[in-house]
Amino acid sequence: MPIRVGIPRALLYYYYFPLWKEFLERLGAEVVVSDRTTKGILTSGVEHCVDEACLPIKLAFGHVKNLVDKGVDVIFLPRIVSVAQREYICPKFLGFPDMVKQNIPGLPRVLDTTINVRKKQQDIHLFTREVGALFNHGAIKSRLAYLLSMPTHFQYISLLEQGYLPEEAMGILKGKKIKENPVATDLKVAVIGHPYNIYDPFISMNLINRLRKFGAEVITADNLTEQMVNEGVKRLPKKLFWTMSRRMTGGALNLHDRNAVDGIIHVAAFACGPDSMTGELIERYIRRDGKVPFMNINLDEHTGEAGVVTRLEAFLDMLRWRKKAV
Repeated sequence: MPIRVGIPRALLYYYYFPLWKEFLERLGAEVVVSDRTTKGILTSGVEHCVDEACLPIKLAFGHVKNLVDKGVDVIFLPRIVSVAQREYICPKFLGFPDMVKQNIPGLPRVLDTTINVRKKQQDIHLFTREVGALFNHGAIKSRLAYLLSMPTHFQYISLLEQGYLPEEAMGILKGKKIKENPVATDLKVAVIGHPYNIYDPFISMNLINRLRKFGAEVITADNLTEQMVNEGVKRLPKKLFWTMSRRMTGGALNLHDRNAVDGIIHVAAFACGPDSMTGELIERYIRRDGKVPFMNINLDEHTGEAGVVTRLEAFLDMLRWRKKAV
């Protein structure tokens, strides 16, 4: 009987789930994903997490608890330090497995192997070897399973760069056909934010689908190539060493500089340290040039849906008036 490994539908799920799923299945695991976010999952996360944590971490707690309730054998919570050379991920990702172990009772085994490729990409094989050991596989077989999973990851990234959102790209990988947006679009709007904020329909108040429904084509930083992102951050006097902050800032500035969008919406989570800096940085550069309208939306567990919808409608109205006036 295969080991049932649970993956929370939170944090870097939106970047790496297809890769992690195929890697674990090649090692012989049965992968179980937590349910889509609901009010109950968020409430559970808030109840088990410390008050000082940011909204995405609280939500991730709720998804871990959901996996515990599903009775999985192992919960996959890699201790993520770095996913790119000379860059880091938010330090809360590093401590997340320890926070979970301390605050959620009745946990099964937690697979908290470190992912750290800050010095060199080949260090990922320390991770593959330790994960493979759980399934009684040696280093070579574990490395081979990872390498054979990489084409799926590259295909997933390619689909994102073609303009698909993560859930759509995952659906295509499964062979599903994606329905076209039935609403005609007359605006192109960039939504800039951490993937676990903007792609989770519950905590984002279904922001992306609402924009589509209101007649806007949506583009995110993940729809841009790495080269385009790096062109965007060239304007900065100093390299950003947080991977996701670099992608968000580079994506926003690239779209702004090319006049590729009619407006930019930055989505930030309450109590997020990197967001407080990234949002300010993007807003200053964009407002200084004054070429593209900009709006900032802050999310927390108490955010009201009506307020977000009203702001979106007003922002789109303003973009349309501005477009007619030009």
